[in-house]
Amino acid sequence: TGKSPHPVVVYYHGGGWVVGDIQTHHAVTAALADRAGCIVVSVDYRCAPEHRFPAAAEDALCALRWASENADILGVDANRIAVGGDSAGGNLAAVVAQQRPVPIRFQLLIYPATDMTQSFPSQKENAAGPVLTEQAMEWFIGHYMPDKSQHRHELASPLFSADAMFRDLPPALIITAQYDPLRDEGEAYGAKMIENGSVASIIRFNGQFHSFFGMHQLMDDAENAHIIAANALRKALA
Repeated sequence: TGKSPHPVVVYYHGGGWVVGDIQTHHAVTAALADRAGCIVVSVDYRCAPEHRFPAAAEDALCALRWASENADILGVDANRIAVGGDSAGGNLAAVVAQQRPVPIRFQLLIYPATDMTQSFPSQKENAAGPVLTEQAMEWFIGHYMPDKSQHRHELASPLFSADAMFRDLPPALIITAQYDPLRDEGEAYGAKMIENGSVASIIRFNGQFHSFFGMHQLMDDAENAHIIAANALRKALA
């Protein structure tokens, strides 16, 4: 509601680059639009195994350019663009922020996958889940990019990008969960941003698990995470 042009968030859904779509994440994107006072462009990127790496990353970049180039049609302000996503979508949001095809004000990264090599301790510590397991991550990555020689590519594992790619990044809010295999790599990504002079806020929800953010209608922690995310977006896109 209100007078356009509105700020805009280009949002990438989770699902391991294999499952999920804009319908599975509608409650999340609708809540963010309402609470942050912005338009959300929810991206229906191509998924594996029919479309393997780098299809999702290419679509993520294309969608961001499209939103910027069609700002007038969408009723949005091309100078107030944020990117966001959860899990695999957080991976894509981090990737496009590093590539910078258009100016971006903010990144909302919700338990993002940033390391396709699965090398951090939380992968083993939380190998049995709940919800996301180490075996499931291997399955997702195997479908998205079966060629292990690609696992450190900057469009796949943004954590391994050169330090220069971390400088002057748009500020980020990174939300992680204690019992999540992806916990450490999300936090490491934020730490590397800070080390290279960019701004990142890292919030770990203790006692929570992968995918909790989508349960904001059921759980207090998820509701609080949504409020924090929406407030951060509203402030960054003011």
